[in-house]
Amino acid sequence: MGDDEQREADALRTRELVAEAHRLRQVIAAAEADLARTHADAFALAEEQTDRLRDASTREREMPLRSMAAELAVDARMSDRTMQTHLFDAHRTVTQFPATWEAWHDGRVSRAHVRVIVEAGAELDDEHARAVFEQDVLGYAETTSPSRVRSYAEQVAEKLNPRSMQERHDEAVLDRRVWVEDLRDGMSMLGAIGPSVEIHGVYDRLTRQGKAVKAADRAARREVAEGDGEPVAAEGDGERLTSEHNAGPDGVDEGVDGEVWFDVRTLDQIRTDLLLDMMLTSTPSVDGTDGVVEGGLGAIRAHVQVTVPATTLAGTTTGGAELDGRCAVDPETARILAGNAPGFDRVFLDPIGGAVLAVDRRHATAAQKRYLMARDVRCRFPGCRRPARDCEWDHREDYALGGKTDIENLGAFCKRHHTLKHAAGWSVVQHPGGRLHFTAPSGLEYTEDPPPRVMFIPDPSGDTEPSATPQPVAPF
Repeated sequence: MGDDEQREADALRTRELVAEAHRLRQVIAAAEADLARTHADAFALAEEQTDRLRDASTREREMPLRSMAAELAVDARMSDRTMQTHLFDAHRTVTQFPATWEAWHDGRVSRAHVRVIVEAGAELDDEHARAVFEQDVLGYAETTSPSRVRSYAEQVAEKLNPRSMQERHDEAVLDRRVWVEDLRDGMSMLGAIGPSVEIHGVYDRLTRQGKAVKAADRAARREVAEGDGEPVAAEGDGERLTSEHNAGPDGVDEGVDGEVWFDVRTLDQIRTDLLLDMMLTSTPSVDGTDGVVEGGLGAIRAHVQVTVPATTLAGTTTGGAELDGRCAVDPETARILAGNAPGFDRVFLDPIGGAVLAVDRRHATAAQKRYLMARDVRCRFPGCRRPARDCEWDHREDYALGGKTDIENLGAFCKRHHTLKHAAGWSVVQHPGGRLHFTAPSGLEYTEDPPPRVMFIPDPSGDTEPSATPQPVAPF
């Protein structure tokens, strides 16, 4: 086959692949749109159930939607809060933006396009204005990418919105919040939504402080270079040391003869370190506690619960440390935290399966709670990740009905799911070892096991036979 023939064959195959990818995207879009329709129907059913509770309390009127979201979330293996958001978004899309849903179902736009259109048009309360917005933006969305659609959609919405920017800002500022998202390798992301001026002000201050650190570092390099006559240079903005000085793991050079040090952190790394340092150690300029909190807000310190295998503390293994059952913690940080901890809970685990066998402490107080925090780690409702230390202790068999207060009848439920269990008709049966059997109001059943644990075993040294270890007994 000649070069021209090969190019033509490659072009033909490329066109076939593009056509097949287009067809599959249409199939996926139709399925996603149908799922959104189903979620919208579920939201509508929950609203009908709520309407039938006209004389009920506010909490009781919340239960139909929360219970519906919980059932769908357990089946989808996700958080019921996330599912509740999905239900609301789907209902809003189907009922307020029907043309967009049709275009999505036909494969003319993607889910990303739909999200941009709905978010930008959600502020338009007038039905006619919303229809004009949808027709205008949808036509453009069918020709370009979601990122391009966003700026155009915001402009069109601004033009059609009868409410002023100040009115909308005053309402939007009520949604300010901070959240955490766990990543891999012992890292997490801290996010914040707030007024643009303050958010950009925070970023600018961190940037200026970071650049000041970099400038001081460059001055130190020049001083060393002028003093000993050896060149001490850095690439670009001084972010990578190119001399023979050795940098430590935190990005700070260990210096010459232990006296001179260089900062080889990038500007992004410095900004992050400054943010965490100030948030963990500083005092707010406005303190509204008025003496209610001893020492004021500045006296409040961060609290985390870290589980560390004894073998990791001893240095014979390098894994297994975790934060509140949410994410991994690197061994060095775990050992530093353990060295400064005021006390420990010792947790005995099954050497094969990793199941919690017992918990003890030198000064035993609230032993059952410590045992349950070690066993449950987090809220036991399917899909929930709230740490057990922030949960309530639920009697699986109601205490008022004769349920015992012991570890085989207790478990961690966050306030949201504790309320849901009692108010929305969920029943729970607890089996030995902490396994839970849920029955939803619909009659569907689900099983939830305690969080699994990965056992880190040190490599055997020599031919020494491991000694038999007696099974520990719970100290209560």
